[in-house]
Amino acid sequence: MTTLQPPAATATARKPRIGLLGIMQALYDEMIPGITERQAGYAEAIADQLADVAEWRVGRPVKDRADAESVMREFANADLDGVMVTMLTYGPAMRVARLFNENRMPVLLANIQPEPAVTAAWDMADMTYNQGIHGAQDTANAMVRADRPFEVLTDDWRSERFRDEVERWARAARAVTAWKSLKVGVFGYAMNDMGDIRVDENALLRALGPEISYLAPGDLYRGTRDVPDEDVKALIDWENTHFAVDEALTEIEREDHARMQIAIERILTDRGYGAYSTHFDAIGEDGRFRRLPLAAASSLMAKGYGYGAEGDALAASMVYAGHQLIGDGHFTEMYAMDFPSDSILMSHMGEGNWRVARTDEPVRLIHRELGIGKLDAPPTFLFRYRPGPATLACLVSLGDERFRLVVAEGEVLDAPPLPQLEMPYGQFRPDTGVRACMDGWLAAGGPHHQVLNLGRHAADWRVFCRLSGIEFVQV
Repeated sequence: MTTLQPPAATATARKPRIGLLGIMQALYDEMIPGITERQAGYAEAIADQLADVAEWRVGRPVKDRADAESVMREFANADLDGVMVTMLTYGPAMRVARLFNENRMPVLLANIQPEPAVTAAWDMADMTYNQGIHGAQDTANAMVRADRPFEVLTDDWRSERFRDEVERWARAARAVTAWKSLKVGVFGYAMNDMGDIRVDENALLRALGPEISYLAPGDLYRGTRDVPDEDVKALIDWENTHFAVDEALTEIEREDHARMQIAIERILTDRGYGAYSTHFDAIGEDGRFRRLPLAAASSLMAKGYGYGAEGDALAASMVYAGHQLIGDGHFTEMYAMDFPSDSILMSHMGEGNWRVARTDEPVRLIHRELGIGKLDAPPTFLFRYRPGPATLACLVSLGDERFRLVVAEGEVLDAPPLPQLEMPYGQFRPDTGVRACMDGWLAAGGPHHQVLNLGRHAADWRVFCRLSGIEFVQV
């Protein structure tokens, strides 16, 4: 029997894993005996100060090209998410220029120094300990010449702002690195004639990393037949204790849903997929399924999988990135505009991450008649989005290896319920207003599927774009 674990936001359960590369040079060893050990302690102190932000691997101080390349090989072999470069003293950049030309890990250049203030007590040794600024200039120049994306942060390393910005960058590095190995499984095919979900799969793989595979619906059908009865019962029992379950749901409806969810997750896990998509026509036309796996998509998103409807691998990739960057990514689309409240009704056919639901209302699992797909009633989670700040983001394929991220910040309104709707929904008021937001969204080519995250996260997506070479547009 498979042990059923309660769904958890596993994508962001671990801290980012970051290497700290401290650069100096041997010139100062004779001038100031013990300087290497002193500055190595400084590097360790930085990591200790940021221990709650990331798991740190502090490299030994590097003084020449061989040192630097050796430490970076150690970082690469340790499967890190990114590298923070810190100048322990001035270090000539020609010693690391080739290294950064070849490096593919996200980089943060932290322009910091041990002491925040120049004082009358400083002597030549103090100036040497704190002279990282011109080493940072030399190193940044080398990375610019190499045309490699990197982030820069100047501040007092003990400050709250420095901690917050490193934390933001580290999450973006984790998301970008995870994208590079992401596999997206599409069950069946992408919806015919839907244009904004199309992408050159080779260009997506080369430029950003996500790989798209197409899975036979028959794999899912066979998978449902192989699910043990005790696993079905365990999932149903778990749902009974965590959701308000509609009494109108029949035993066969619950069993069908549970088998499909468990089978999908097993396929994703066994084959290494972090995101997936199902298209209702591909499921309906197959002829072997009784209903669509809508509730499965909701709970798999809640477990940290990316999801996109209608075969939309780009949206599935974005929901996965939303999990990695922020946590609790939610698949949605803009359904209709409500001009009196200056908001947009957000929803989809029935898929939605119930982790973004209001906390003052139960999440319901309901019986629902749905004509789309020409199948029997699919169990569906019904909830309203949690009121408060929220961010929408979507990925635009511009052709070749050019991509654009369109982002809108705003607020989920505490709006009156819409009792006739039988799927997750909420009303999103953009900060710029519906008119300006939609004008900008459409002018930028923003597609109709999005990832929504609670909170204001445009700054997070901006760093994500800088690290991955994506154009960023906020509307």
